[in-house]
Amino acid sequence: QVQLVESGGGLVQAGGSLRLSCAASGGTVSSWRMGWFRQAPGKERELVAAISPIGPTTMYGTSVKDRFTMSRDDVKNSVDLQMHSLKPEDTAVYYCNADQSKLGAPGPYWGQGTQVTVSS
Repeated sequence: QVQLVESGGGLVQAGGSLRLSCAASGGTVSSWRMGWFRQAPGKERELVAAISPIGPTTMYGTSVKDRFTMSRDDVKNSVDLQMHSLKPEDTAVYYCNADQSKLGAPGPYWGQGTQVTVSS
């Protein structure tokens, strides 16, 4: 049974940084395409970042490119999302996602989400 558990969310001022982590069990992150998505109130879920098993190759949503970095830790069997220069519009629930059939496309496994709130 695959489980994804996110951590690291919280409240931060605009311009600050946060690091999210997603610990996986029941599967190996190095064998999956993994991603982070976010959903703000009243908005659709959107891709933040994704990472491929080989390379690895990463991709980012337009609004976070050059500010966010996704990485993988094969020893910890986890993926991280380092977020810099946070803006109020980054406020959302952030979800870890695993086993994407195509990089950036939602896979079947989701974490419970972690709230990120950026104050102005």
